[in-house]
Amino acid sequence: MSQDIHDPAFVAALFDRCSTRYRWWSAIASFGFVDRWRRDCVGRLIGQRNIGRIVNGEVGGKPFPAPQIVDLMSGSGEVWPHLLDAMPKARINAIDIAPAMHARAQQRLHGAPGGRISHTRADALDTELQPEYADLVVSTFGLKTLNHDQQQRLAAQIAHVLRPGGAYALIEVSEPRGRLMGPAYRAYLNRILPLIERLFLKGGRDFSMIGTYTHSFGDCTDMAQALREAGLTVSMERHFAGCATSVAGIKPVAKPAAQA
Repeated sequence: MSQDIHDPAFVAALFDRCSTRYRWWSAIASFGFVDRWRRDCVGRLIGQRNIGRIVNGEVGGKPFPAPQIVDLMSGSGEVWPHLLDAMPKARINAIDIAPAMHARAQQRLHGAPGGRISHTRADALDTELQPEYADLVVSTFGLKTLNHDQQQRLAAQIAHVLRPGGAYALIEVSEPRGRLMGPAYRAYLNRILPLIERLFLKGGRDFSMIGTYTHSFGDCTDMAQALREAGLTVSMERHFAGCATSVAGIKPVAKPAAQA
């Protein structure tokens, strides 16, 4: 492929084309695991939020009941039900570069939750959000579209928008390392998934890009290093034998300067 698959314009156009079928196709293609992994990601976010309350070895008071969450590369909002189940009063700023994905997400909003979710069409690498704007940052299944340099920029953005003590959690499909699981997983992504797409989605080839992106991404190891370099704590976990990996942590509270 001659075109840069990490170019923001390419990514936006790709996901715009996928927007009408993204939710059900991703669920079918992953045998339902993507939704489980989203729940796992939110669980990690809550765990890191609790860790962020520990200052000088002591746990602070109850967490703020209405945290400001930034959902980077938000897609059509599949993670929002899990966020709102865990934090019913949360406010979510959903950021995505693909306008059709935003439109699909807005169509899903009904009643009170819709009033707590705002949308920003923007590149996650350049959000123009104010420093220390967010209590929590989450991203589910957008990391694979980023190259090494872009992952470093995203890490810097997360460090920029998080308040001290704030938490983040990110998850992405990944290439497992096992001798059996690795080849089987690659064969599924590179051969079986494109075949199913051609047969059932009128010859489409957009969703088969998942295999290309996953192979390029590998796992969250580089992202973990970028987050550390941005000054955040990092804990990395593997899910289902490494078919997904996640990173989570907090923005440390700066220690008061020693007095002379």
